[in-house]
Amino acid sequence: MSESHDADSSAGRPSAQAGQAPSPRTRLRRMAEQGRYDRAEVAAILDAGLIAHVGVETPEGPLVLPMAYGRDGESLYLHGALANHLLNSGEGAEVCVTVTHLDGLVMARTPFHNSMNYRCVVVRGRARRVTDAAAKLRALRLVTDHIVANWDTARPPTEADIRATLVLELPLAEASAKVRGGDPVDEAEDMAGDWWAGVVPLTTRFEVPKPSADLREGIPTPAAVASLAHRTPDTRR
Repeated sequence: MSESHDADSSAGRPSAQAGQAPSPRTRLRRMAEQGRYDRAEVAAILDAGLIAHVGVETPEGPLVLPMAYGRDGESLYLHGALANHLLNSGEGAEVCVTVTHLDGLVMARTPFHNSMNYRCVVVRGRARRVTDAAAKLRALRLVTDHIVANWDTARPPTEADIRATLVLELPLAEASAKVRGGDPVDEAEDMAGDWWAGVVPLTTRFEVPKPSADLREGIPTPAAVASLAHRTPDTRR
């Protein structure tokens, strides 16, 4: 399903950008009215997300992988195994991180105007390795608790666990969002036709946690995990 045609420029979209782009390379050019640069709105989209797609240039060519992440103030944190090829390639290099929420399919009267309702953040910048022991441990906790706050109810990481993990910090100085919502925008001559148009909403929702088959009896589900049931990523906190 493709992004809407340039004619999709009024209905279903905000009338103006919120704030100013932090840099020329984060300024939206096509469909610029969907751009969002307000820091609070960018942070809200990041905080509701679960997976970031991280892109780097490696010696073998571009590479993009999905990863868990955490945010604190104006920094984004990524982690993986010490030998992680993508993170090692990203250390000290320019990286691009995207976080996307798909909120619905926009079905127009012609497939050429089909679109999607979504919220997306793009972060660009130079990543640095977190080497300070306390800062690294804090970053790992941020990544874990970003998904679900179970750091305090799980086995604490060992020194070996921490040594085997690589953490990168990416500043949010160059972060922008793009948001699309509402109905399809069709050509005036198509409105009188017999073709259906509308939106198919899409919601991600957590189900009731299921204990592991090998879990000992008498171990309760941590409150933070149990509270996810029937919530959405946006309302999990």
